[in-house]
Formats: sequence, structure tokens, C-alpha cells
Amino acid sequence: GALDAFTRDEMNLLIQKIWMETGKTIIFVTHNVSEAIFLADRVVVLTPRPGRLAHIFPIDLPRPRTIDMTYSPEFIRMILEVKASIERGSPGNSAAVANVMDMG
Repeated sequence: GALDAFTRDEMNLLIQKIWMETGKTIIFVTHNVSEAIFLADRVVVLTPRPGRLAHIFPIDLPRPRTIDMTYSPEFIRMILEVKASIERGSPGNSAAVANVMDMG
């Protein structure tokens, strides 16, 4: 939240580097859709109170990701899809949500 855009980009690149080197699972919580898409393999959208799974978006962008990728048509398309889901406020990928719920 309090980081300027350039510092945020550097931090996101560092988080990606750490993840790629360690292979550890990271759960990253953000309200920044672009940041979520840049860092994630899946973006999970929650409903407003109470927070429940509303939609899961697979992010099939190659790694390592670069800041230049954030200007690509594919990246921008993903941003628009996620934002549209948030604005609708309704489940979109109910099969994926059900699958996650079945996993316990």
C-alpha cells in the first residue's frame, strides 16, 4: 500500500525470485489486481463479507515474469476479467470453486 510504483515493482520481482529459488507455496493477499496477476499462478477472488470464494482465475503466463509483460494484451485482458468478476460480485468459475471446496 505505502510503496511507490517503482519500489513495488522491485519488491514483486524479488518475491518472484525468492519463490522461484525456493519452490515454496506463497499465499499473497492484495487488493491490487495487476500485482496479483503478476505474482500468482491462480488469482482467487473473494466475496464481500463474509469472505467466500467467488472465482478462481488460472494465470498461465510464462516465468520469469517481467515488468514489460504487464503492458501486454494478454496481461491487460486478465486484469479486465478479474475486475469484471469483482464488479459483478458473483461466482463465475463455480466448477473451480467447488473443486477447491472439495479439497477441504
